[in-house]
Amino acid sequence: MRQSSIQYAFTMNPYMIIKRGQYYRLITSGFIHSDHIHLFFNMFSFYFFGSQLENIFQYIFGGLGSIYFILLYVLAIIVSDIPTLIKHQSNHAYNSLGASGAVSAVIFGCILFQPLQKIYIYGVLGIPGFILGVIYLIYSYQSAKRSKDRINHDAHLYGALFGLVFCIVLYPDSIRMFIEQMAEWKLF
Repeated sequence: MRQSSIQYAFTMNPYMIIKRGQYYRLITSGFIHSDHIHLFFNMFSFYFFGSQLENIFQYIFGGLGSIYFILLYVLAIIVSDIPTLIKHQSNHAYNSLGASGAVSAVIFGCILFQPLQKIYIYGVLGIPGFILGVIYLIYSYQSAKRSKDRINHDAHLYGALFGLVFCIVLYPDSIRMFIEQMAEWKLF
């Protein structure tokens, strides 16, 4: 895929961030996407999980819930790219864009608060969120190690982990809630 000069100017390029001080790219890269399909899948996931997580935050924190939700999302864009920034800081050709790290943070925040809620694959196969979450973490880790495609799997992995940590720090009682719900889970 050939990037436009405007798209390139906002893409997360570790070399340009470190060597040229273009730190704004850590944020702007989360608001641009490679194509409409990339944008659709990120926003489709964000719509369903984001509305649930924002409602949970509003229930717990009242009027501050939406502010915490926005803070989670924006910080996740940045934090999910930091490992990639460090890993590729000398590679002038490495580029990454999209909101996948932030969307992963939102999804895993939902999984923390509602681990037994089923996530449907292709609208048919319902799998409890915590199981799909573990599979996703393993897949992202293995894919990041292989690094054979042009996808920033590190952002997916670290975005997911950031979402969990952010929610636990913001609301430590979420751990107890998670454990209580998991105690009710039955395989069959």
